[in-house]
Amino acid sequence: MVQKVAILTAGGFAPCLSSAIGGLIERYTQVAPEIEIIAYKNGYQGLLMGDYLPVTDKVRQNAALLHRYGGSPIGNSRVKLTNVKDLVKRGLVEKGADPLQVAADRLVADEVSILHTIGGDDTNTTAADLARYLAEHEYGLTVVGLPKTIDNDVVPIRQSLGAETAAEMGARFAKNVMAEHNAGTRILIIHEVMGRNCGWLTARTALKYHSWVKECEWLPEIGLDSRAWDVHGVFVPEADIDLPAEAERLRKVMDEIGCVNLFLSEGAGVAEIVEEMEREGLEVARDAFGHIRLERINPGVWFGKQFAGMLKAAKVLVQKSGYYSRSAAANEFDLALIKQMTELAVDCALRGESGVIGNDEENGDVLTAVDFSRIAGGKPFDISQQWYLDLLTDIGQPAPTARPASQL
Repeated sequence: MVQKVAILTAGGFAPCLSSAIGGLIERYTQVAPEIEIIAYKNGYQGLLMGDYLPVTDKVRQNAALLHRYGGSPIGNSRVKLTNVKDLVKRGLVEKGADPLQVAADRLVADEVSILHTIGGDDTNTTAADLARYLAEHEYGLTVVGLPKTIDNDVVPIRQSLGAETAAEMGARFAKNVMAEHNAGTRILIIHEVMGRNCGWLTARTALKYHSWVKECEWLPEIGLDSRAWDVHGVFVPEADIDLPAEAERLRKVMDEIGCVNLFLSEGAGVAEIVEEMEREGLEVARDAFGHIRLERINPGVWFGKQFAGMLKAAKVLVQKSGYYSRSAAANEFDLALIKQMTELAVDCALRGESGVIGNDEENGDVLTAVDFSRIAGGKPFDISQQWYLDLLTDIGQPAPTARPASQL
């Protein structure tokens, strides 16, 4: 018998968190209004601390409001339940305690029988650790996750919530950034897009922006030239980047139209940057999950330095759309996907079926609850997809060569 449902959001933001919370509340109110719902604050941190918000009748009645907003009203944090040292250091568990047991005992104490996690691969692999612990110790709880990541890199899920919105927002951001191309002469503009190991978001953002350029009406006679507004290069982690060859190609663009506009994944070239830092004896900062702190190594700045001299750029402008994109409210595409996934998530939870909701690429693309054991992060962007190759052809960039798997 279901006693109580708990919801938490974790990891970085994506344009779906608020709406997914709203969708879950709406579905439970529709099919099981008698079930009590709570929302743990700040992800797994709130779970460990027993800090939560009750979902009141007023919240249930107004849950549709959550579809209008970005961010997460209940807060996020980056907490890995198996990183004991980090949790002790942050004061989230006592020294000697097992965080998985602390979390499990907290769920029992709060009389929770269903937990919904909304997050990316780290959130859901952490949920998998918790679900496995609960099952092994016969706690009798059901855990159902929803896939959130603007990187769209969760294995084996075809489309993560919020990714399409993030690409749309990144393209909108670029419209203003690229207007800077004639603020001087020989300007190199680098639009750095989020994407630690996966270039999907960068490629999709560039496609949406390029499509906008093609749809617009221009007046080159007065300098309003589509060539100067367009994308001239797209660099993703999965493709090998031949800097000298690209510099030669882009130098011709700079000479002809006076600017170069690049879309760069924040994960592109990281191996080379880290190798350079370690060679110089510099510390490479990492987060609780062991991920390199990309904001500390600044790939956009590094690429700007590499290209500036080769292109004879008079000015280099690096702009990052990440926080603008990831905190947006969900667009129509994602709202429809959120509705499908939250409805199935509730239905699965009520019948005691754990897993992560998504279209299973390895099983006929069926929308289902994917077993936690099959969930993994770091799904690479397929650079052989026709829409991506067509984009590169359109902007005059050679077809990509895949980087060796060892460098991804």
